[in-house]
Amino acid sequence: MRTVLTLWIGQLVSIIGSEMTNFAIALWAWELTGQATPLSLMFFFTRTPTALAAIFAGVIVDRCNRKQLMVLGDSVAGLSTLILFSLLLSQNLAIWHLYLAAAVNSLFGYFQHLAYSASLSSLVAETHYTRVAAMGSLKEAGAYIAAPTLAGILYPKIGLEGILIIDLITFFVAIATLAPQIIPQPQFSRNAHPENWYSALTFGFRYLLKHPPLLALLLFLFGSNFFDSVVLGILPALILSRSDSNATLFASIQMAFGIGGLTGAIAIGLWGGFKRRIHGVLIGSLCGKISLMLLGLGRSPSVWIAAAVAGGFFIPLTLSSNQGIWFSKVETEVQGRVFATRYLIAQMGAPLGFAIAGPLADRVFEPAMSANGQFSQIFGEIFGSNPGAGIALQCTLFSILGLCFVLAASTIPLLRENDKSL
Repeated sequence: MRTVLTLWIGQLVSIIGSEMTNFAIALWAWELTGQATPLSLMFFFTRTPTALAAIFAGVIVDRCNRKQLMVLGDSVAGLSTLILFSLLLSQNLAIWHLYLAAAVNSLFGYFQHLAYSASLSSLVAETHYTRVAAMGSLKEAGAYIAAPTLAGILYPKIGLEGILIIDLITFFVAIATLAPQIIPQPQFSRNAHPENWYSALTFGFRYLLKHPPLLALLLFLFGSNFFDSVVLGILPALILSRSDSNATLFASIQMAFGIGGLTGAIAIGLWGGFKRRIHGVLIGSLCGKISLMLLGLGRSPSVWIAAAVAGGFFIPLTLSSNQGIWFSKVETEVQGRVFATRYLIAQMGAPLGFAIAGPLADRVFEPAMSANGQFSQIFGEIFGSNPGAGIALQCTLFSILGLCFVLAASTIPLLRENDKSL
């Protein structure tokens, strides 16, 4: 546990630094452009590489030195931050630099996280597995609560330059805690992995085609993630445009999501979730979209924060119920390959949503909700005609569409009876 605790501290510090940078970059991009598109495209370039890499990442982590992958992931993140800092000091930092950095960091960060996760079971005795899993949840929840709080306080005082310096310091902490550790490397055996690369990479697709209920669940997650991402991709722009770029409020809402998620995870841990796990997936998705709708309809900090807490609270219900179905219905010996394919298909809905979210807001909904816009006469009393009104309309509309999607999908027997028919 000593090795795990040391790595855990280094990773916690590193994640806090990275999330502080992500927060500050969003504020910097908004101050520079005043548009939703750059913010949503940063989500796009963050999510797309990991979704594409998921199909082959597991094979690479099983066959390569895991400690080297972890060092590589941290090193690329540190180098990326250093390059952004240099460009900022020379006044050459542009939006496209942020897109490139987001894509590179997310790709190497994904391999780093996968190598770290895969190493934990070899570092501790089986009796500590639950404790290690709980530490992982605490690390993520703590980082997503602490990072926006710290960045929201510090950004007005030290700017993006100061946040990047803090991120560089956290990189050295992560490397310092990782470098001395001995990470056991499992012995790769071709007898244990008799398939060639093509067969291994396509196995998950072939498996899903033979199990229609799992494929139906996967297509549902694809659609649900799409509608969510069209809203979440412009959520920073919604809050900043309707609060006069209030960084503290933006941080408070991000922190509210983290608090809601932590509370929901604790509640699920104590309760155990629905006996019919598919009910947890559907109800969690339904309530999550209602929360996003309230974020679009809200026009005050109290409503936004309450909706964010509620939205975060229902995420663990959806995720844990979904994970429970896959753990219980997919054979252990093929879970790695099937789960990689699951991640690829389900998560590709998010990049598609992020790709269209910003352009829709800037080119369609914002102009349409201006004082003389074609939608302002219809929705003006609900959303107003000030900056951000069109973004609020888009958030509300796509939340309602997502809500209808969940209700319609719940009537399909193949999905509704998913955990019974498998």
